[in-house]
Amino acid sequence: MSSEIHEACGLFGIYGHDEAVQLTFNGLFALQHRGQEGVGIVSSDRQSLKTYRGLGLVSEVFHPEELARLRNPIAIGHVRYSTTGSSTLRNTQPILVDYWRGQVAVAHNGNLVNARELRDRFEQGGSIFQTTTDSETIVHLIARPGFRENREAILDAMKHIRGAYCLLILTPREMVAVRDSQGFRPLCLGRLAGAYVVSSETCALDLLGATYVRDIEPGEVLFIDDWGLDSRRGAAPDGAAPAQCIFENIYFARPDSQLSSESVHEFRKRLGRRLAREHPAQADVVIAVPDSGNAAALGFSLESGIPLDHGFIRNHYVGRTFIDPAVKGRGRKVSMKLNPVIEVIRGQRVVVVDDSIVRGVTTLEKVKRLRAVGAKEIHMRVSCPPIRHPCFFGIDFPTSSELIAARHDVEHIRRILEVDSLGYLSLEGMLACVSQAGGTRGYCTACFSGRYPVPVPEHLTKEILEGPGCKRP
Repeated sequence: MSSEIHEACGLFGIYGHDEAVQLTFNGLFALQHRGQEGVGIVSSDRQSLKTYRGLGLVSEVFHPEELARLRNPIAIGHVRYSTTGSSTLRNTQPILVDYWRGQVAVAHNGNLVNARELRDRFEQGGSIFQTTTDSETIVHLIARPGFRENREAILDAMKHIRGAYCLLILTPREMVAVRDSQGFRPLCLGRLAGAYVVSSETCALDLLGATYVRDIEPGEVLFIDDWGLDSRRGAAPDGAAPAQCIFENIYFARPDSQLSSESVHEFRKRLGRRLAREHPAQADVVIAVPDSGNAAALGFSLESGIPLDHGFIRNHYVGRTFIDPAVKGRGRKVSMKLNPVIEVIRGQRVVVVDDSIVRGVTTLEKVKRLRAVGAKEIHMRVSCPPIRHPCFFGIDFPTSSELIAARHDVEHIRRILEVDSLGYLSLEGMLACVSQAGGTRGYCTACFSGRYPVPVPEHLTKEILEGPGCKRP
């Protein structure tokens, strides 16, 4: 497992539209925030599948000639961060294979906790793997003999995988949307000019002018073909309860998306309001760490009455800093990405609102830059609880030894960050913001609480908790 922090991948698919490939390109562009390492599209003319994949951003990989070559009425696509497996072209998805029942392509968002067990079993039986991703085990499960048709094979495969997974599966005549029984990762269904659209987030539907129909339900396997929709139930582990990743709401999803029919922007505003009540500050101005802290900072300002201003200007041509594997590199990227507005900061008592603190490296760099331009006081406020535990379900948080809140209490972190005060939103306060919207769906809060909704194999916890060459905190 990598010690870098990565976020979830993005899935997009469309069935039954003459411009399916171009629309998939546009949909992946809207989901670019979910993965910046690699991108791929597989299309179907109802007879065979063809693909194009590459490393980099959607706009860098796909050019008009590639899109024209792929043009077909059915397509699925994937943008990737490497939560398992290195960032190489062979690990870019969708994975397309030829096997005895024909062709199948699989795109996966999430992490399987029993991937090693499954892979060992297949390799001992003589199977050959082409990638180092956990996603390829799903392909091998689907390709097993003993099933008359793909639908039977797909439904049976769901009985054998554990963990977090949203899937888009494509055969020449069928697109299949799958969500694990606890609904860790988001996936929704839309309609566009008679075509069916599946996307990780609703913002991609909005970009295309598609109509949101509903979420793919936890445990649902939705088959889409020329005859319409056929919804089946996948196998659910005993006692499995919904556990949507709360970090999707806090950070990963675009603010113009809806998750479980809930506005991400409004939810983050409520986090900021609650944060202002839990950790008030005597200050002159509230500023956000853009872009993910914007809504929470607005909520903090509205609740506290402290004016909101633009304290940082973001260079949008620099990628998210936490994906840089080199600590020194992250520090350089902070300087390139965020520039403080001197007139807003100098001589002021400043409340800085961010969505999270992971290692603390980039946060310290931001604080130093605010001090350098003359901030009188800096009060750091974080719109989620301290992140003390690694994630096994698709967000590649680092080993516990790298999580600053796993090793230090809040006061010690305050001193490390060199701020005048530090306040994290409580777990209870965060969950109260969900219930304020009438939310009844269960959420995974394992990165804050350490309570994992799916049993995690011992070998995996040892690898991630300790990491190579690391000691337990």
